[in-house]
Amino acid sequence: MSPSRKPKSTSVSTAAIPAEKLEHPFQKLGLPLQPPYPPAEAKSVKDLPRESGWLYEPKWDGFRCVAFRNGDKIELQSKAGQPLGRYFPELVAALSELAARKFVLDGEIVIHSGAGLDFDALLQRIHPAASRIQRLSLETPATYIVFDLLLDAKGKKLTDQPLSERKKALHEFGKKYLSQSSATAQKSDAKKSKADALRVSLSPATPEFATAEKWMREGAAHGWDGVVAKRLDCEYMSGERTGMVKIKRIRTADCVVGGFRWARKGGEVGSLLLGLYNHRGELDHIGFSSSFSREERKKLKPILKPLIVNDKSKGGFTGKAPGGPSRWTQDERDTEWNALKPKLVGEFQYDHFSGHRFRHGTKFLRWRPEKKPAQCTIDQVVARKTKTNGSQL
Repeated sequence: MSPSRKPKSTSVSTAAIPAEKLEHPFQKLGLPLQPPYPPAEAKSVKDLPRESGWLYEPKWDGFRCVAFRNGDKIELQSKAGQPLGRYFPELVAALSELAARKFVLDGEIVIHSGAGLDFDALLQRIHPAASRIQRLSLETPATYIVFDLLLDAKGKKLTDQPLSERKKALHEFGKKYLSQSSATAQKSDAKKSKADALRVSLSPATPEFATAEKWMREGAAHGWDGVVAKRLDCEYMSGERTGMVKIKRIRTADCVVGGFRWARKGGEVGSLLLGLYNHRGELDHIGFSSSFSREERKKLKPILKPLIVNDKSKGGFTGKAPGGPSRWTQDERDTEWNALKPKLVGEFQYDHFSGHRFRHGTKFLRWRPEKKPAQCTIDQVVARKTKTNGSQL
């Protein structure tokens, strides 16, 4: 496999907000599936499965989104069960234009930039000002990439059917409604670009292992950060990591920031202390991130200070806590740390995980406000063996 392009880190101040800030009640839709509805999840594995019975799709670098429609009512839901429609009005409008008046789709919200994707532009949308969101929706419009159909246009629930049948239904849905929507949009407005007309589109998919390997090698040019493999015989496993695996070019994990240490000089933030929830629901300290510039450290201080908890029994790590002195510590200042309310979730790149911790410092990539802290579990980095049918051994 050829070397992968390293991801670009976003600003430490972009969308640095807790997931709970995005939470608002959903409207009642009167559908067999009602938001919040936990989407099926993928388990991280090292290699592409190559035996028969798998379907491969690009791993899109965006926000996971389940889209609901019943008549004039439309809701966009994040992976963590938060409403996203407010932040992507252009997608709500695009879904409203479809001739299908009823559906539930599973997909990914992305923003194209040149030949690739721009995750930082997505994070810019998570903002309280409606005027700013509206402006960005015109300057950097999002696209909804659909890869599953959970409820068809007749209101029939498909989640109990195998992926092979759902894919057939999705293909017919796309042929009937998405192609029609594109043609109608282009005819109705000569100035509308092809990209504007395709705000909703289907994700590529293939059963061919060779094609999936090619996507792993060359997908970075399209903004893909790996491949997702799904069992064709598996029904839709809501909220579970069964029947679906993901293979990423780089190793990343979504971690809770459970604390931090001050820098030895200058009074700025020195390092973030990272945590993952174990199988008992306790937040274990599993490593740190300190690769920040002087300017970034200044920006981190106002983000972290409101979350400081003076009593470590009421915040920070509830499982394994940062350790005491070791052969690497110079004095007691190196062991002192500040506990934080477990609210912030960030994505961090790492080299190696063993002994229940990152063996080296990690690199901050971006904040993930669309993910809840409770979703940051040890399963991300400690892979469990799976049978070919997707069940755990």
